[in-house]
Amino acid sequence: MQILYVNLLNPLWWVATAIICFKVFALADAVFRREDAYRAADKKTKGFWVILLSVALAWDLLFGANPITGLLTLAGLVAAIVYVVDVRPAIKLLTDGRGGGRSNQGPYGPW
Repeated sequence: MQILYVNLLNPLWWVATAIICFKVFALADAVFRREDAYRAADKKTKGFWVILLSVALAWDLLFGANPITGLLTLAGLVAAIVYVVDVRPAIKLLTDGRGGGRSNQGPYGPW
């Protein structure tokens, strides 16, 4: 029963949970994007981002996310932030946000 005990009043638990959720989001987004979109956006390859974000998430799940003294937790968080802030918008711009490469947008709107 002690394993299921969670101290909901501890703010560090909430920060660690938010970090893990953010890394899960970044990894899931990287997995479901097309490989050629990474090259077209002139970013690192899909494999690079998936491996980097997987290692960052696995580290936190295996050893616990420590947002205060965990240097590898913070390094993984920086990698996830770089992906979400830099790589994801560039890929979404190329794929129209739906994962596809074509859209029915003309110069004045949809056609």
